[in-house]
Amino acid sequence: MRKHLIILIGLIVMMGSITLIAEAQVTVSHAIGMRGEPKYPADFTHFEYVNPDAPKGGTIVLHEIGTYDTFHRYAQRGNAAVGSGELYDMLLVASEDEVEMYYGLIAEKVEYPADHTWIIFHLNPAARFQDGQPITADDVVFSFRKFFDEGVPQFKQYYKNVAQVEALDPQRVKFTLSEGSKEMLISLGGLRVLPKHYWQDRDFSQPTTEVPVGSGPLTISDYKMGQYVIYKRLDDYWAKDLPVMKGQQNFDFIRYDYYRDETVAFEAFKAGEYDFLQENIAKNWATQYTGPQFDNGNIIKEDIPHEIPVGMQCLVFNVQRPLFQDRRVRIALNYALDFEWMNKNLFYDQYTRTRSFFQNTQYEAKGLPGEDELKILEPFRGKIPDEVFTQEYNPPVTDGSGNIRTQLREALSLLKEAGWEIQDKKLVNVATGQPFEFELLLYSPSMERIAIPIQKNLERMGITMNIRVVDDTQFINRMRSRDFDMISGAYSASHYPTSDLKIVWRSDYLDYTWNTAGVQDEVVDALVDGIEASQNDDAALLAYGRAFDRVLTWNHYVIPEWHISTFRVAYWNKFSRPEIRPKYALGLFTWWIDPEKERQLPERNVKK
Repeated sequence: MRKHLIILIGLIVMMGSITLIAEAQVTVSHAIGMRGEPKYPADFTHFEYVNPDAPKGGTIVLHEIGTYDTFHRYAQRGNAAVGSGELYDMLLVASEDEVEMYYGLIAEKVEYPADHTWIIFHLNPAARFQDGQPITADDVVFSFRKFFDEGVPQFKQYYKNVAQVEALDPQRVKFTLSEGSKEMLISLGGLRVLPKHYWQDRDFSQPTTEVPVGSGPLTISDYKMGQYVIYKRLDDYWAKDLPVMKGQQNFDFIRYDYYRDETVAFEAFKAGEYDFLQENIAKNWATQYTGPQFDNGNIIKEDIPHEIPVGMQCLVFNVQRPLFQDRRVRIALNYALDFEWMNKNLFYDQYTRTRSFFQNTQYEAKGLPGEDELKILEPFRGKIPDEVFTQEYNPPVTDGSGNIRTQLREALSLLKEAGWEIQDKKLVNVATGQPFEFELLLYSPSMERIAIPIQKNLERMGITMNIRVVDDTQFINRMRSRDFDMISGAYSASHYPTSDLKIVWRSDYLDYTWNTAGVQDEVVDALVDGIEASQNDDAALLAYGRAFDRVLTWNHYVIPEWHISTFRVAYWNKFSRPEIRPKYALGLFTWWIDPEKERQLPERNVKK
């Protein structure tokens, strides 16, 4: 349990000097979270969603679409190998059956005051890098500064509130903030810890094909650049018996095979070339998971319900493009997505339309704004869409027949107001005579099937949408340089709005990868600031979160797509798993290989 120390006047002897401490309340704990008390006490032995006695061994073979050219996940360029970020452990690790609650990994406990202006991470004296050298406070200080000075620009912008980082002694590192923020203190627990002795003479901003020295339980044991990468579990990993790691990372080897084509990859799965597949395409799930191996139980097909907040999968407008700066144009293009027809004809009625950036959470804006929301929104009247005050946002709805003439009339009316008209069956700008034409950038051929019905509906408005499919490296590079009109993208969701939203939406993050839509709006900025300032006030955060959701949805920065609240997974029947699944995750790496099941499978060319 969390231990509170009330210090009225104390004397602390530190490094031979005596320091006088004024009245303060300091928390020393094995866990930290934004809300509530930790589920697991200080003396817990393992998370309840693991089997602490799970056998270790064997190889799990997974797959990835695309390619890679670096093992450095945090470089400013390059396409990193899947899983390469996990080479490094964090100070704290999240529990997967609690909301934003973190427990000690490299740091065995934390210490912080009531005003949240600083935090001390007490490092576990047993913590070691993969080469056996101890992890010290100097390594933590170095890691923060390395990320800050040479990592992606978002890191420096996000952590600009960190005023000082200092090693108090080999096992204690202190972060001091310019302004108190518990959320910021918690986020610092997610710092990946780098070995100073390895990285100090290397350029952290550049990609690398050298296997780095890590701090986590896995290292790269074999690879063929761009084709496969194999991670090996380290038997001497120092934290393997810690409560937060017990019963996890049960495979000796994790191999990722890369495929360029999803159809080829799926056939490889059915042939036994890899072991586990999570399906994201409704048609595949409904029609292709059949055959003798499914019938005889060698491959298990399973829908696993989950309670994870749903992100906003969508088509994202680059609102920096003049073509999409008029909200009426963005609204009009929303009418081209006939979800009801697509769900029936393409998705086998598996999906629900997404209507919120906080779908499946209490922060999803429903009905009209309440009193608390109105207090936030009223000062912005005239600067935000009027509908925010008068209507509940919902995407356009059709009858599912494919006949969307009513929707097209609405769209063309909006486009006319925005200065566009039909000439010779083409929509052109009245002032310039330029035709309405843009490019939808995709990274997966399977998405083209979804885009084509939208393209055809836009053609009926006189709009040309060119669909361009590129490999994932080109997609990432063009997204980073904002060289796109519209992309297929997603905004992740959490259980509650956090200050991470500023990376995604705030104006001063325009030139950063995650502000995908390129939004620069003073109201959005103010609402993000309100969310950040309300992290310790549940009622205010609820009001700000819902108000923010309304402003985003009514600004139509995206065309919302759809979601499903289950994991659709298929796997070769060689695994066993804990009786309890983590509430907020699939928990694949709590599974283990069951030798008896594996022996009953047909001989397969499983790579080692």
